[in-house]
Amino acid sequence: MPSFLEISPDKLNRIIGTPNAPLLIDVRIDEDFASDPRIVPGSIRRDYRAVEAWRSEVTGPSILICQKGQKLSHGVAAYLRHEGMPSEVLEGGFEAWRAAGGMLVPDGKLPPRDQRGRTVWVTRARPKIDRIACPWLIRRFIDPFAVFLFVPAGEGPAVADRFNATPFDIEDVFWSHRGELCTFDVMLEEFALQSEPLQRLAAIVRGADTARPELAPEAPGLLAASLGLSRMFNDDLQQLEAGLTLYDAFYRWCRDATDETHNWPNPRKG
Repeated sequence: MPSFLEISPDKLNRIIGTPNAPLLIDVRIDEDFASDPRIVPGSIRRDYRAVEAWRSEVTGPSILICQKGQKLSHGVAAYLRHEGMPSEVLEGGFEAWRAAGGMLVPDGKLPPRDQRGRTVWVTRARPKIDRIACPWLIRRFIDPFAVFLFVPAGEGPAVADRFNATPFDIEDVFWSHRGELCTFDVMLEEFALQSEPLQRLAAIVRGADTARPELAPEAPGLLAASLGLSRMFNDDLQQLEAGLTLYDAFYRWCRDATDETHNWPNPRKG
């Protein structure tokens, strides 16, 4: 039973992937991280000894993760609370999350980071399906601070080279379509994000992105909403922000509401 300063792995699992999730901060020592170089989805790694240097990055609630949920995470959480930032500790730490079967992202799959610790990604301008779905996945499950650069078709590889960015959903790059899989599928596979809700969402994205509406009844709806958004916004980043909300809604439906129906008119009493 967690204390009021802790959050259980089960409760954390319900929060991850939602737009208002607290910032997850992994403060494991290097030796513990080297023994299992995977991270809880959406978490960032920081040195517990340098908390005074990076505390300004924490602008809202946070959850601290160390190896066993003991002195390191509790010490950093207490420091952040002293600075006015609500902070909790993952009960039992990384070991408890792993034992509970929580998803874990291989750190070696993450791209290089910029000087501010952010992953930087580049893709074609005027996004529709994959180029909104993938940033949503990255922001919610990989790197909450990720930067996305939308550039003209054909300029992606050169921009990636000049700005140390990772290209995605561009031909002949690692993070792109593979056979019948779209880029969203590839990211789920490479990042080991294999939950049932994400797999259900992947079928919808794949159906909408590859013109195979038979893969999921919801695929035509996602396509229609995505095309509508692309005509509402001239600014790709504004479209991305609107699209994040769209995918938040689809993810919550995939996770919590697939059995719910809506009938009209409502039954009357008596």
